[in-house]
Amino acid sequence: MVEVSEIRGIQGLLGFIDACPTPFHVVDRAAAVLRSSGFTELNEADEWPDASGSRFVRRGGSLVAWRHQNCEAGFRIIGAHTDSPNLRVTAQPDTGQAGYRQLGVEVYGGALINSWLDRDLGVAGRLATLAGQRLFQIDQPVLRVPQLAIHLDRDVNKEGLLLNPQTHIVPVWGLGLRTPGEFASVVAEAAGVDADEVLAWDAMLHDLTPSTVAGIDGDFIHAPRIDNQVSCWAGLHALIDAPADSPPSAVLCLFDHEEVGSTSAQGAASTLLPTVLERIAGSRGALHPALARSLCVSADGAHATHPNYPERHEPDHHFAMGDGPVIKRNANQRYATDAVGEAAFAAVCEKAGVGHQLYVHRGDMPCGSTIGPFAASATGVTTVDVGVAQLSMHSAREMCGAQDPLDFAVALSAFLSVAD
Repeated sequence: MVEVSEIRGIQGLLGFIDACPTPFHVVDRAAAVLRSSGFTELNEADEWPDASGSRFVRRGGSLVAWRHQNCEAGFRIIGAHTDSPNLRVTAQPDTGQAGYRQLGVEVYGGALINSWLDRDLGVAGRLATLAGQRLFQIDQPVLRVPQLAIHLDRDVNKEGLLLNPQTHIVPVWGLGLRTPGEFASVVAEAAGVDADEVLAWDAMLHDLTPSTVAGIDGDFIHAPRIDNQVSCWAGLHALIDAPADSPPSAVLCLFDHEEVGSTSAQGAASTLLPTVLERIAGSRGALHPALARSLCVSADGAHATHPNYPERHEPDHHFAMGDGPVIKRNANQRYATDAVGEAAFAAVCEKAGVGHQLYVHRGDMPCGSTIGPFAASATGVTTVDVGVAQLSMHSAREMCGAQDPLDFAVALSAFLSVAD
């Protein structure tokens, strides 16, 4: 059981991130917090004769939770994602050469690959066994991707570091000849099962440096997976604090696989959100009018203006840590925000006493995206893309303002409590 008090405040956020090296751990911890807050878990495979009250359901690395009485005032939906770019273990990982035992990995999402070099790395994820699924987490420096010495790459500081994800990002974890089945044995022991019980895994590497408050005045947070666990944490707070007996119905969606396009069985482009909303409403006839009265916040990290690369940003839009949540717009619908959504969330921020900023991407550079367009197109709900300003996005270690996650949680709480 994880009590709500354990995730309150900045230290609660840092502990949440450090305890959640994978999407499966995010969902597991969120489920534990929800249960301690009076939420009941439902199973998608069961009939739901009554979905009212405080409930949640899980699908892989995704979770949908809600407080619901009726659909008269529609839904207030917060969506975020549980995954982050990283290195993921291959199906046959036991490899090595030049006298080293190594582990085969694939790059997941748009990772800044260089940020994974020369770090103490652990490994975590889930195992599939005949008896079901088991989470595991090895928070010990068992892996490292060593960078090539400058003596063997004299031009690296002039011409830049070029990394081949197939050949240059193979971590070492021992000496000697490769040992078939070694990885399965190690993770099985960590999960408390026998190696011959392991049928498959979803395993990924994580940086072991603890999350921390940083800066000469404590202005920053340095941590892995700020994108997008800060939003998961803030949304979880908002749902727990939402009124249990007043409209609108509050919904939190934490989706996996945003970093690779959301097109999976549990991603934002899947049936997860539409089908759960229909089951909450009780019928399709009740659902559609409710959706027309609904509003969704797609909560995801935003780019702060980089002090060393200000020319990479839109010159008439400045994005600063400490100035409140960032509302993101893009004319080509890479973000779902329109004027209606922007105005609605700006009003929420004003009500909550929190500032807000407006983000527009530089016009001559490709723009990233979020779950927002998928949620909007799947439900027809007005959706606004909002997030905390950060630097080093998609690095193994990112940074944001220390006050911003707290302000974001306050704004999202206000969002869930507004009926119109």
